[in-house]
Amino acid sequence: MKCIKIILALLMLSSLNTFAQQDPNRAFYRYNMNLVNPAYAGAHDGSEIGVNFRTQWVSVQGAPETQSAFFSTQMKKNVGLGISVINDRTFVENQTAIAADFSYRLKLGTNSDLYLGIKAGATSYNVNTAGLVTFDIMSDPSLSGIDGGFIPTVGAGAYIKGESYFLALSIPNFLTTDRLEQNDGVAKLGQSRTHIYLAAGYDFNISENLVFKPSTILQYVEDAPLSLNFTAAFRIKDRIELGGMYRLDEGFGGLFLFNAADWVDLGYAYESAYDSPVQAASQGTHEVFIKLKL
Repeated sequence: MKCIKIILALLMLSSLNTFAQQDPNRAFYRYNMNLVNPAYAGAHDGSEIGVNFRTQWVSVQGAPETQSAFFSTQMKKNVGLGISVINDRTFVENQTAIAADFSYRLKLGTNSDLYLGIKAGATSYNVNTAGLVTFDIMSDPSLSGIDGGFIPTVGAGAYIKGESYFLALSIPNFLTTDRLEQNDGVAKLGQSRTHIYLAAGYDFNISENLVFKPSTILQYVEDAPLSLNFTAAFRIKDRIELGGMYRLDEGFGGLFLFNAADWVDLGYAYESAYDSPVQAASQGTHEVFIKLKL
């Protein structure tokens, strides 16, 4: 059992160095986009509030877990406001980000708008360095320099919305902060890196009761592999959405979204990784999504 713990810990630390410098992926990125793009705030009629729960590698101790909450509302004079809260825990790391969003709408044409947004907030980052001992991971003395206080964050984004399409580009945080990083099996003091998101989607009306909704989101982080997600979903009678997703060189899965009432959407997604020792020891990745229209 101890050997398995050590192997899993090393794999997760390795992912911190190559992948988890990136923010967590989300299956329902089309519907909670102001978590990473402030321009999305107020881009839809009325107000929206929602939560997103993602549990990766279920049954693996210390595997990544992310809980997110978001709010978006459309104000007068082309202004949109939003709030996002993200708590992300991985292995011995835990960080909580709270941010406010402001967006402004510019008309591009009869059926298209450009939203420009800014995000400002703070992030609390903590590392349980004592937990490294449990997995026999060496700790560099530099880790004692990690400050668990709140650190300011500043981001920006753009969101183009048409009658049947969207295109989005964002950087949720321009500022870098200290965080855990591994090098040659030793946990050391490193820095977070700037994330760039590019997303797009188009809705094809096949019939009165059936819409094909392909979309994609790319996540770029310096010195880390590209994270590229493709989603193909069908919207049936504007009540049920069923789809599949493929994350390049990482995994695949499916999602289900149910419009239980005109004011509430309920979603569930499952993902399975490719050729991963951690995935072989786990029960996949699960995600739950709830959004209320106020």
